[in-house]
Amino acid sequence: MDPLLLSRLQFGITTVYHFFFVPLTIGLSLMVALMETIYVRSGNPLYKRMTKFWGKLFIINFAMGVVTGIVQEFQFGMNWSEYSRFVGDIFGAPLAIEALLAFFVESVFIGIWIFGWDKLSKGLHAAAIWLVAIASTISAYWILVANSFMQQPVGYSIEAGRAVMTDFFALILNPNVWVQFPHTIAASFVTSAFFVLGISAYHLLRKSNTKLFTRSFQIAAIIGSIAVILLGLNGHSQAQHMIESQPMKMAAAEALFNTESPASFSLLTIGDLEQRSEVFSIRIPRLLCLMSYNNLDCEILGIYDLQAQYEATFGPGDYIPPVAVVYWAFRIMVGAGMLMIGLALYALFMVMGETLENRSLSLKIYLWAMALPFIANSFGWILAEIGRMPWIVYSLMTVDEGLSFTVPPAQMLITLLGFTLVYAALIVATIYLMAKYAKIVPPEQESGISDSDDDAPVLVPASD
Repeated sequence: MDPLLLSRLQFGITTVYHFFFVPLTIGLSLMVALMETIYVRSGNPLYKRMTKFWGKLFIINFAMGVVTGIVQEFQFGMNWSEYSRFVGDIFGAPLAIEALLAFFVESVFIGIWIFGWDKLSKGLHAAAIWLVAIASTISAYWILVANSFMQQPVGYSIEAGRAVMTDFFALILNPNVWVQFPHTIAASFVTSAFFVLGISAYHLLRKSNTKLFTRSFQIAAIIGSIAVILLGLNGHSQAQHMIESQPMKMAAAEALFNTESPASFSLLTIGDLEQRSEVFSIRIPRLLCLMSYNNLDCEILGIYDLQAQYEATFGPGDYIPPVAVVYWAFRIMVGAGMLMIGLALYALFMVMGETLENRSLSLKIYLWAMALPFIANSFGWILAEIGRMPWIVYSLMTVDEGLSFTVPPAQMLITLLGFTLVYAALIVATIYLMAKYAKIVPPEQESGISDSDDDAPVLVPASD
């Protein structure tokens, strides 16, 4: 019945569940837009069927993302009203811009795209889905602007106990945004690519509509291979930014209790990390220096020395995040990422070789691999947020200070249980709808066009 724990659990459940849908929405919208563009340029009906098939799954995912996203925003006024009072003048601006500039565009043009088939010209209809895709990407940027202020406050002053914006351009050009935003977009492409690979593999194993799903697998393999490499490179840049902006997060991610020079990377650390005592550790010498500073000779401050620094700067308190959670979240995220690099490159190798239907064992792997990006996304978000603890706004406000102190714990427990049950029902509904429509095989013919036209040149312009 601890109000802080209950509130953190409730916000964590709503956030992680909502973040299941966000990367897939961003990535899949761009892939669907690409497929329809190829259809418009080529006149090949195969790509129209591809667009409609993946578009249905995109719409289901988009709808669930909207539902969970709207609910999430209420959290700031429910259990975190003190946080909203303190930072509302800053935090509210990018959220308002996101709604007015991006979300409204998404909502309008996704409706036009859904109901505009055979009513708009091919070019206008394709433009509608491109506007949805662009607006989804812009939406992510503004959300990350708001989150980056929590990670690295800039462009503000403290007046009458509240944070007030003094420089809007400093806010939108926050250095944290420019490592976090590309990482999120690359993760979105990877998520959508593995989603398409997995469902395409399902149909190829059953030899249903092999031409359509072979082409889908090929597109996803190319996009996924490029995106996962960019994701890894950007993750390296993000780690280097983290060591400068939030050194305690990096120390916790490595279970580095004592300062090291040169610093080693932990392959495995076993012990009571919550009590901040390691029993056994396997470390690679100097690798953490290479990750953090691109050299093999550096000094990385450990948790104990950083705690002493924070006490001297901010006063007495415990400034160490839950080390075990941060440490394992980092390893699960990186481990899933390494697997995705290997599988994406292997998928690219597969599409260059023999017929995909003949690789049944390999295709089965991609059915299970669909879960990898969702695991990596969730634990990456946990690392970013839990690693900042005890701060809700880094260096300005601790989590306990942001709590709504007037809400009784019993009410918090009731709403936590309510949200959990509702979201569990939504999970069941989402899985059911996704599975239902993912199994439906698109028709081999559409609008009286014969299958022989599927072999039309891919990039030959076609008139409406």
